[in-house]
Amino acid sequence: MRISLSRRRATAASVAAALALLLSACGMSDAAGGDRVRIGVNGADPEWDVLAEEAKKEGIDVKIVNFDDYQLPNRALADGDIELNAFQHLAFLSEFNKRNRTDIVPVTSTSVAPMGLYSLKHKKVEDIPDGARVAIPNDPSNQGRALLVLRQAKLIGLKDKAGIHGTPDDITDNPKHLKITPVDAQQTPRALKDTAASVINAGVAELAGYKVEQAVFHDDPESAVARPYVNVIAARAKDKDNKNIRKIVELYRSRTVQEAVRKSAHGARYVLDIPQGELRHELDRLTRQDRG
Repeated sequence: MRISLSRRRATAASVAAALALLLSACGMSDAAGGDRVRIGVNGADPEWDVLAEEAKKEGIDVKIVNFDDYQLPNRALADGDIELNAFQHLAFLSEFNKRNRTDIVPVTSTSVAPMGLYSLKHKKVEDIPDGARVAIPNDPSNQGRALLVLRQAKLIGLKDKAGIHGTPDDITDNPKHLKITPVDAQQTPRALKDTAASVINAGVAELAGYKVEQAVFHDDPESAVARPYVNVIAARAKDKDNKNIRKIVELYRSRTVQEAVRKSAHGARYVLDIPQGELRHELDRLTRQDRG
């Protein structure tokens, strides 16, 4: 069973009420200790149906709850309205925990989507001319990562303290005198017509018809630099060792489900299996990170 929730046309209060009503109507008020596990997602990829079928064989009733707002899955998880969610990377989770004083933790990794530098005019990074304009996303999470991509491409240097939340003010070296232009993340593909290059995250690039292999440069999904952007399945810290949650993690990592994950990734996401301990270590590191 799938449930779709939105707050685009509702206040936070009305959405919360709708969430409680829907979950109650579907008989999903049991805690994680029961044989029902509700998983909040953002855009229900086919692998979740496969996971639900595999869980059913083990006597676990998996319900997929589809949200179209990035704040709601964590709020629902923290409130106990769902037992797991799978929509965010570690950097996003760290910020949410700090901002809301929640204790949500990763229980397994899913994938990482490379962020790339695309160009309609140049085939190599070296071809980008002096004084050229380069577009980057303007929201904090994507902007910081975009600057790291430009640094890895050896186009700019950054202050050490910039971390994952860098801004153009953190640029220390700019040998090609590039004009770094922040724009709305959804507009980065359109910016290609008016710039020498544009840094575009994988999801936006895919929607615009661009494949990762078309990028003149992209970050290494298995590198330490990309670790904050590894997507995870998350749970409340107090539930992370619950037997049903452990079983869901085991099933997610099974060959049957992983084949479905790779199929739906279409090459735009790199599937990773990172130990839970390493994910927790990275989350803790990000939580401690201080730009001051």
